[in-house]
Amino acid sequence: MAQQGGDLRPVALGEQDHPASETKQDTRSKQEEAETRSGQQYIMRKFFVARPGAFDQAVEDLKNQLLSKEKETVNSAWLLTEIDHWNNEKERVVLLTANNIFICKYDFIMLCCQQIQKVPLNFVDRICRGPFVFPQKSLDKREGEGLRIHWDKLREASFLTRWNPMTSDLPYTTFIDHPLSTYSEKFSAISQISLFNEELVKAVQESHRTNPVPGRANGALILNQPLLIETYVGIMSFIGNRNKLGYSLARGSVGF
Repeated sequence: MAQQGGDLRPVALGEQDHPASETKQDTRSKQEEAETRSGQQYIMRKFFVARPGAFDQAVEDLKNQLLSKEKETVNSAWLLTEIDHWNNEKERVVLLTANNIFICKYDFIMLCCQQIQKVPLNFVDRICRGPFVFPQKSLDKREGEGLRIHWDKLREASFLTRWNPMTSDLPYTTFIDHPLSTYSEKFSAISQISLFNEELVKAVQESHRTNPVPGRANGALILNQPLLIETYVGIMSFIGNRNKLGYSLARGSVGF
């Protein structure tokens, strides 16, 4: 018998909590997060630069080389992807000093430097950032935006140079974010062209101010404009970029 004067509160059907349903939703979220982390870890393991200490070792090696040969001290180090004039991606370590940009081809498998390109900061006359564009009838394409650095506006690349896939005699270079730029805080800080662009502009402006080149216009133009890649078919770049042939990458039991 119910106590007289007591409040009887009926239970409204359908309004009670559903802990079992919430548990299923939480479980699905945890599974999705675990799958995402697993996918990220898989990608990180494939890139040799992501192995513990690999990038730090590369920077230390390059710093020692520049200090002994160029008498230069590195102010900042970056891991970026260089895009050549045939739209091929190439993994690069980029070092900024007080006087130069050093674009380094580094083998993260053997941990050795294979090539260094030196660009004086006071020779840089244009820094352009924008989306990629191709000739009207081109079958090639590339999404996103890049950063292009020009250092000799008085010299245009010849026809033969532009159509030679092996040439390195071009008065500009182009960079995009490294594929690992979104996979960890460490690589996010060193692999995004937006952050690199800020440091580069400061370094170029300071170099033009303190060490102007006689007979050349002082200062560099900072532009936002489309970046032309003059390719038409792009079969080799499609195959190479799709398989990440320009990176130190683990490929099954063999690394290239």
